[in-house]
Amino acid sequence: MLLGSACYDDNSARDSDQAASSSGDSAGTDAPPTGTGEPTGTGGETDGDSGDAPEAFEPAEPVLPRLTATQYRNAIEHLLGPGLPGMPLEPDTNPYLFYNIGATSTFISELGVQQYEEAADALSRAVFADQARREALVGCVPLAPGDGCVQNFIGTFGRRAYRRPLTPDEQARWTDVADQLSEGDVWRGLQFAVAGILQSPHFLYRVELGEPDPGDPTRLRFTGWEMATRLSFLLWNGPPDDLLLDAAGRGDLYTDAGLVAEAQRLLDDPRARVALQEFFAQYLDLARLDHVSRDPARWPMFSPTMTASMRTEVQLLVDDLIHRNDGDIRQLFSTRRTFVNAELAALYGVAAEGASPITFVPVELPEDGPRAGILTLGAFLTMNAHETITSPTNRGKYLRERVLCQVIPPPPGDVDTDLGDDENMDAQTVREKLEQHQKDPVCAGCHSIIDPPGFLFEHFDSIGAYRTLDNGYPVDASGNLDGTPLDGARDLAEALKTDPRVGRCIVNQLYRHATGRLPELSENPALEALEQRFIKADHRFKQLLLDLVVSEAFRTVAEETDV
Repeated sequence: MLLGSACYDDNSARDSDQAASSSGDSAGTDAPPTGTGEPTGTGGETDGDSGDAPEAFEPAEPVLPRLTATQYRNAIEHLLGPGLPGMPLEPDTNPYLFYNIGATSTFISELGVQQYEEAADALSRAVFADQARREALVGCVPLAPGDGCVQNFIGTFGRRAYRRPLTPDEQARWTDVADQLSEGDVWRGLQFAVAGILQSPHFLYRVELGEPDPGDPTRLRFTGWEMATRLSFLLWNGPPDDLLLDAAGRGDLYTDAGLVAEAQRLLDDPRARVALQEFFAQYLDLARLDHVSRDPARWPMFSPTMTASMRTEVQLLVDDLIHRNDGDIRQLFSTRRTFVNAELAALYGVAAEGASPITFVPVELPEDGPRAGILTLGAFLTMNAHETITSPTNRGKYLRERVLCQVIPPPPGDVDTDLGDDENMDAQTVREKLEQHQKDPVCAGCHSIIDPPGFLFEHFDSIGAYRTLDNGYPVDASGNLDGTPLDGARDLAEALKTDPRVGRCIVNQLYRHATGRLPELSENPALEALEQRFIKADHRFKQLLLDLVVSEAFRTVAEETDV
């Protein structure tokens, strides 16, 4: 059995560790987390007293985001309509938690290029083989190659696909493609033009280069068209609609008022709920629930539908805090309110009138009970445990990295992670085994940071059920967070209510997701300003989004320098 291997004890760290090891930045050093929660270009933190932080904001250089798989499919549905067959694409990667970062930091393989080509061909064929569908798409019946109907369609479709008007050369190029490949069938020519546009880098990538900023010659400002794209992919995880493109064309997105008005409109659309759930799913690592399994003989309460129920619970809680109540999003880590169906109610031991296997109802967890916030709910506890035993190391690492934005370095490459036969260890509980493991000085540096807060969850077993015994011995759920003694997960929830690192980390995580990269040190002043506005807005997440879209950090970019 492996337990507490080196600096952590399972694969929960792979996302950040792979990014650190491949990028060669300081996330892979032996330095422990500083505890400040400040975002930096390494995805970790800076020492708030180091004096290295710049006094004035300076934008970072641009990146070139490729559409993620979800964004690609959303864009295809936006352009061609629903009901088309799904096509295989290269899987997304999520270094530093977010697929947007993977989309800016990875290259398309030869197979990936082939998959885009095959998808474009299959999708365009499916649309143009259906008379009603193709006429609805084109909006008119073309009579000859290059006629007014063809010209209008190329211009309209091109603007929606490229998320900006086509240049005269682009308009002529795609009109020429439709003409040359028509072979006497105008519809056939348009099919090939559509297939070509769907393979263009201007569709597959979000090209955001900026233009000279009239107010500051040292930086570039994103154009109205680029801001429309940035807004829609942030708030809808998909392309801008015609209304947003029209606003860009009028110049509305150069002003704070215009940006806020359009951002508010997008937030009021159901697509925003889906997009924000996707952000929180990545932030909270909910995809790992898909890989959780338990032996039903050992865990009779753990059904085949349990992990889906756990995911739905978190989604409902996020939706409740953001959309129904527009409340302090930090309550995610401390609230006693949650949503349960019948199997989760049984797992938590709470009454839930009206709950069924498919019906979720709101409940208030007992005031004197052990649970408060998502760190005491099934999703977190199950994802961060082994199949048979708990994992204080995984749970503590999750808290450090995802809730407090601290960097936990990977274990040294030459560390033997096999602890040998547990029967040879003079220990009865998971806690005792880890405490003995910490006697190894190679391991103690990391485990002394991760395990103390991880021990606070020891009253919850491998499926998240409450327990008082571990292997027949009384559970000790005492621990600490950065030297502050705590007793159990409820104490931790109370501590997180007022910990400034929680709100700061939410700002940092959203900024990573929104920009598709890690913040640079020069952007710290803008992030600190966002944090202060977040505090003044009582940590309401939708207001944070509105403040972000008018921030100079979201609207400007540095000129690229030659390396």
